[in-house]
Amino acid sequence: MQADTPDWLSSAQDAVRRAALGPRREHRGRVEEIGDGVAMISGLRDVRLDEVLRFEGGQFGFARVLDSDLIGCVFIDAATRVEAGDAVFGTGEVVSVPVGDALLGRIVDPLGRPLDGKGPIEAGERWPIERPAPSIIERDLVTEPVQTGILVMDTLFALGRGQRELIVGDHSTGKTTLATDAMIAQRDSDMICVYVAVGQKTSSVRRAIDALQEHGNFARCIVVVAGSAAAPGLQWIAPYAGMTMAEYFRDKGGHALVVIDDLSKHAATHREIALLTRQSPGREAYPGDVFYIHARLLERAAKLSKVRGGGSLTALPIAETDAGNLSAYIPTNLISITDGQIVLDAGLFHQGQKPAVDVGLSVSRVGGKTQASVLREAAGTLRLDYAQFLELEVFTRFGGMPEGRVRDQLKRGERIRAILRQPQNTPLGLAEEVALLLAVQAGLLDSLSLGAVVSVRDKLSESLHRDAADALRAIAATGQLDEGARAGLMAAMTRLVAQFRDVGAAT
Repeated sequence: MQADTPDWLSSAQDAVRRAALGPRREHRGRVEEIGDGVAMISGLRDVRLDEVLRFEGGQFGFARVLDSDLIGCVFIDAATRVEAGDAVFGTGEVVSVPVGDALLGRIVDPLGRPLDGKGPIEAGERWPIERPAPSIIERDLVTEPVQTGILVMDTLFALGRGQRELIVGDHSTGKTTLATDAMIAQRDSDMICVYVAVGQKTSSVRRAIDALQEHGNFARCIVVVAGSAAAPGLQWIAPYAGMTMAEYFRDKGGHALVVIDDLSKHAATHREIALLTRQSPGREAYPGDVFYIHARLLERAAKLSKVRGGGSLTALPIAETDAGNLSAYIPTNLISITDGQIVLDAGLFHQGQKPAVDVGLSVSRVGGKTQASVLREAAGTLRLDYAQFLELEVFTRFGGMPEGRVRDQLKRGERIRAILRQPQNTPLGLAEEVALLLAVQAGLLDSLSLGAVVSVRDKLSESLHRDAADALRAIAATGQLDEGARAGLMAAMTRLVAQFRDVGAAT
């Protein structure tokens, strides 16, 4: 009598019967040369641009250069076990990343692999990192504001949903801090924040993450890290991966803010890869397509039309200058691509004026069209007054003591500069910004010392919530500054200023 067939054997037999037998086509090539994270491959004639290639040792790369006889492949991870003569296989798939809500609150690498030790990411979809930018007909006007909580930006250089605003400045002038403060300010908004670190030191990335976790709503943030020690291939795909992760929320009708820190290092990585793959160098040894790689990336930031769901993707790319040279190749390219720039000045930074925004060189080409109407009404002639003060301050350094109207202008300008100075990780609410602007425009702060002005700003939130709660609710509900809300804010500011009027002599 024959014994019963074991379950495991029966399952194996079923699997064999279901298997599709017969010849299978396989794209196979050969490594001709390898070095510095790049391999030159022959024999893969049907490979397409950005296709993922698998090496026989298990490593992966992607096709970056397609020549008639050789393919330039950039490794995604370390290629310590790959040698000339090894086999390479085409996968037929382009580089893609996971997208969706599962990424929120996570720290990942540009391929979506977790770096935070919280386990695997269960994402339902994967999207390619290279996606076409929305066409003109699919876009809408940029009219909705992004409240960054940074008074100098919200007042003088308003940022709109769907805008691309470049943050540019020398090394260690507060570029990352300015961008992370804008992300922290979204803790109570409907915007998803994506921070992309490209070629940054581990300590710098750690500080940015700590600030978001401590002061922001990290559960609505995604951090993509390709540090300075990461493979060049990972650093190259990082901005595109972060943009794809943010586009998921935009295309679902939501709103997202992407910070890319920074594109100068991304351009240097692109130059390195281009030279290793024997592309022709151009200005400053950059290849001819260095403008195009950033243009096609930043064009993906947009405000979609109602037909497309009305979502938005706002980009804050960062670029680093050398000795304040804005006419260098990469900063010039990025300034021409974006809708404005926030220029940070090293001299202002070292003088303690933080954020060190140069109001003369900075501009938002969308500007007042996106500024909250209540803020625009409260600001009045602030920008003109501040610009006149800066000019007068320069002239009065060479003369005697100014008198009359000039002295009043200088005193008012010093108070404007004092309120524009803002500690990091302390974004202001819309009503708080309006209250400060009303106070300085009305001259309430003119009688205070500069130290007392700082104290007024520090006590501002507590005082307004205690003495002007109705005005705060009215502004939050309507977004308008009616007479009742204006009177409530002015009364609260008058009481607050009175507490510090005798603290030191006015300067």
